[in-house]
Amino acid sequence: MKIKVAESAGFCFGVDRAVQTVCRLLDEGKQVCTLGPIIHNPQTLSRFEQRGVKIVNSPAEVPEGATLVVRSHGVSEDTLDEIAERGIECCNATCLFVQKIQNIVAHASKDGKTVLVAGDAEHPEIKGIIGHCSGRCLVFKNADELRGIIDRETVRPEEPVCVVSQTTFSVNEWENCLEIIKRVYTNAAVFDTICNATAIRQSEAAELSRQCDAMIIIGGKQSSNTAKLFELCKKNCAAYLVESADELPLSALSRAGCIGITAGASTPASIIKEVLDTMSEINQGAGPKENTTEGSFEEMLEESLKSLNTDEKVHGVVVGVTPSEVLVDVGRKQAGYIPASELSADPNVKPEDLVKIGDELDLLIMRTNDQEGTIMLSKKRLDATKGWEKIDAAEEDQSVLDGVVTEIIKGGLIAVTNGVRVFIPASQATASRTDPIEALLKKEVKFRIIEVNRSRKRAVGSIRSVLKDERKAQADKFWETAEVGKVYTGVVKSLTSYGAFVDLGGIDGMIHISELSWSRIKHPSEVVNVGDKVTVYIKGLDQEKGKISLGYKRPEDNPWEILKKEYPVGSVAEVKVVGMTTFGAFAQVIPGIDGLIHISQIADHRIEKPQDVLKINDMVKVKITDIDFDKHRVSLSIRALLEPEEEPEKPAEPAGDETAE
Repeated sequence: MKIKVAESAGFCFGVDRAVQTVCRLLDEGKQVCTLGPIIHNPQTLSRFEQRGVKIVNSPAEVPEGATLVVRSHGVSEDTLDEIAERGIECCNATCLFVQKIQNIVAHASKDGKTVLVAGDAEHPEIKGIIGHCSGRCLVFKNADELRGIIDRETVRPEEPVCVVSQTTFSVNEWENCLEIIKRVYTNAAVFDTICNATAIRQSEAAELSRQCDAMIIIGGKQSSNTAKLFELCKKNCAAYLVESADELPLSALSRAGCIGITAGASTPASIIKEVLDTMSEINQGAGPKENTTEGSFEEMLEESLKSLNTDEKVHGVVVGVTPSEVLVDVGRKQAGYIPASELSADPNVKPEDLVKIGDELDLLIMRTNDQEGTIMLSKKRLDATKGWEKIDAAEEDQSVLDGVVTEIIKGGLIAVTNGVRVFIPASQATASRTDPIEALLKKEVKFRIIEVNRSRKRAVGSIRSVLKDERKAQADKFWETAEVGKVYTGVVKSLTSYGAFVDLGGIDGMIHISELSWSRIKHPSEVVNVGDKVTVYIKGLDQEKGKISLGYKRPEDNPWEILKKEYPVGSVAEVKVVGMTTFGAFAQVIPGIDGLIHISQIADHRIEKPQDVLKINDMVKVKITDIDFDKHRVSLSIRALLEPEEEPEKPAEPAGDETAE
């Protein structure tokens, strides 16, 4: 007897993901409910029931405090809303391919299209898909039902339609339906949403059944995809649908010369192995076993089902990515998965940001579950193993490592490099102890390793050490080219009562308060603030003491130069009264220069005090009568602009020789 096993037999990653979600929650000690049977496999359901998993039909049945798992078939949008409204903790294990269909029909409905779905209207997946349509949605299970929709003109040819299929729909039936759709609905948006694994599984089963005398299809009797495999196979040879090895029709199979074996997407690898073992026993009882290619495949299956040792390294390909885990094909019948917590040393990273379908990964086996046919894998731990070698080398030669700050913790921060978490004390995190370490969160940093304890898996680093070397290199470069008068752009680092310190790029210089403004100021903050980018020039250098004096105010901004150009002696200006004394009033000519209006120059007549004519903030016109640039004095006059009063005419005196008559 020859035995041929389909390569695609068994778990698909969507079903495996749902099963592993339940296992993970149980391992965490949570009370778990599933919305409908999590898998169409009685043995797996029985094991879950023994561990306390409860199957519910609606969110209303979920006990308080329990975690609800949505199975791979998915549910309607209304059901998801109800789960959220009831405040139920939920893990949505809807298959990624099903989620894609739900999104397609939701957008199509929103655009006003009629949705046509190829599938079983009573199947949970189809019910969930319909529940994401906001408009009209019609379901057909074969070409005849599709023709009925067309004949009844339920959907007219000119209407915009969107066509999708159940993930486990028959490939042959889908092709028949497509011919009709393309002929009638010429503008239809058609999406081939049959799961690729389903298509391969059906194609391989059909081909295998044509080569064999009998086919064994292993899977749950309630499983839609298993039923389709059975229907395909029985067209070509005798076919038997079994849920376990106990249901094998041994007498009928013993007469077959060649037997093919396939399994539905909900069939664990352990049950496939059980059936294969039973068939091997029958084969041995019938006589010597032929050394055939098929027998070699059996050995390959056996090899792929063997228990794997923890800490063993494997190479895998990413086949699915979810928010909680990454599904990986490691070339075995066991389904591999990486929990999100085992993906990266950075607890904030999202799986979808780190890996994508098709990526090849080197992984470490954490745990195997032969009963469920799964392998828990870790990328984080293998990365860390390699990373510790680099950490040790970096400590020895004091080389600089790159890392990303992932956490701010008490006493310092955590930076991840090469998969290893390195603690950097606050005192070693910045160039100055006054600099806030919070600004480093999520930033890339360079550091050295200053301490390693492999037994405790502890590494301590220093960013400050690297910054110190960088600043020294920058300072050396600065002194090589620095000269008085050279202009630099820097950042204000700190302020004191006597000036501002500016970072010129690895070295600090100081602007004295007197160099900040041509006007008199009380504090540097009147001109600059910490963090301001400023243009300065070197006024003085003392390399021995490491002192750099900087200038900020520019000669062309000197108000006395401006006064000389714009307001020469004899010119008229409008000024603002800014101060009073007993001998006159001070007025601002231009910002930074005040002039004196002497009391004798305020009016064209004698006054007792300046306040008799002027008050603070008055705007008056004056004549600039004198400028002393050496003593920085300006004399102003209002009186010089006043017109002198005309003297009254005197009456004419009578002539001396005239006498009154």
